Amino acid sequence: MSDETDTGELRRLLTAAAAADAAGRTAASTPEERASWLTAAADALDGAADELVELAAAETHLPATPRLRGELLRTTFQLRLFGEVLADGEFLDARVDHADPGWPMGPRPDIRRVRVPIGPVLVFAASNFPFAFSVAGGDTASALAAGCPVVLKAHPGHPRLSARTGEILRDALVAAGAPAGVFEVIHGVEAGVEALRDPLVAAASFTGSVAGGRALFDIAAARPNPIPFYGELGSVNPVVVTPGAVRARGEQIAKGFAGSFTLGAGQFCTKPGLLFLPEGHGLEDALRDAVAATSAQPMLNERITSGFAAGLDRLRALPEVRVLAGTENAGDGTGATLLATTAAGFAKSDAAVREECFGPASIVVTYSGHAELLGLLAELEPGLTATVQAEESEVDDVRALLPALTRIAGRLLWNDWPTGVTVSWAQQHGGPYPATTAPTSTSVGTAAIERFLRPVAWQGFPDALLPPALREDNPWRLPRRTDGERSE
Repeated sequence: MSDETDTGELRRLLTAAAAADAAGRTAASTPEERASWLTAAADALDGAADELVELAAAETHLPATPRLRGELLRTTFQLRLFGEVLADGEFLDARVDHADPGWPMGPRPDIRRVRVPIGPVLVFAASNFPFAFSVAGGDTASALAAGCPVVLKAHPGHPRLSARTGEILRDALVAAGAPAGVFEVIHGVEAGVEALRDPLVAAASFTGSVAGGRALFDIAAARPNPIPFYGELGSVNPVVVTPGAVRARGEQIAKGFAGSFTLGAGQFCTKPGLLFLPEGHGLEDALRDAVAATSAQPMLNERITSGFAAGLDRLRALPEVRVLAGTENAGDGTGATLLATTAAGFAKSDAAVREECFGPASIVVTYSGHAELLGLLAELEPGLTATVQAEESEVDDVRALLPALTRIAGRLLWNDWPTGVTVSWAQQHGGPYPATTAPTSTSVGTAAIERFLRPVAWQGFPDALLPPALREDNPWRLPRRTDGERSE
């Protein structure tokens, strides 16, 4: 396979999908049919686990066990969970308002509203999760569940894995009854850009850097017909530790923090990049010991390794910042680095202290009291998560922090660590820019399907012309709101 898919080939793929009525046929499929496609895809990927994990390990430097096998299990679980979303039916948000001549604002016509698939979706795969945020990852699963064909732009960090996963996924979908053209993989930067500009693409999603995501977002917005672009970009994920928590379990917090910011060589979008500790915390030795207990780990590829080294050099060069703890690089492994500064130093420092440093590095920032802590939080760019390590006796102090934390994060954690994003009904993986380009959405969890649906209302139509979810007999037996009341 060539590194680049030429524009003509891309056009062929997209046009073939449209000509074969993939979008129309996929949109017209029932939730039950789409659930069966997703289950078949999950079964096929599970059946090819040994082959896929071997490819992933060779291309990403990630350990096969437990990391890659666990990630593949997460990926197939996610596909099956969206099958449950389809069976539940609430994702359609079906609403029926019968005609009402006595409606207080004047006679009301019969009007019915439901969500429909937005159309072909372009997905840009991520580098750091070669299964869960790549070819068969959450964006693909949620778009297919919504009834949208997917064009997947493979990440150059794992091209052979992407090609093979794509073949397995496409073949399983079509064998289960999905239309030809429902899923395709393309390779190459230019191919991805051309796809984003293609008028056949109705929405796009991305997981990666701020610079890359913003460039693609601007292209999506500058199209003659702008489209939704769901980009997950950068995040520093602050952790606030209260005085009471330091006294009660300071050493435990130090160990948990070190384990979290070095997990996967710090290549998680939810890695805690800032640790706010009260002045006089006395945890420096515990933090040094906790960092020293971690091991150097290979990063995903040379580009990411060199980028991390450059970012770390920039932080080390700041006069207000000092190295608190670190481990040496070993072989092809990158060691961890923990830096430290004061609140005043943080305020005076280069913007680098407020930006994501993708890799095993983090910064401790000391604060003198509640007012200074609030000031520090006010300076932070929004991100994906914000964590509080505190005691129950400090709830009043923590309550005062919540407006500031809610402003800057899509997920708040209490006495936990942000690395590890479960796939569930209540999950929220998003946040205000630059965490994402669409803060009202999530890229993880069942609500991710909402990104690829748009609402349409039918006014005055005869029952025979309505979508099944809006017909009077509700043939799919899915939940809906009728004249303002929840019903089935």
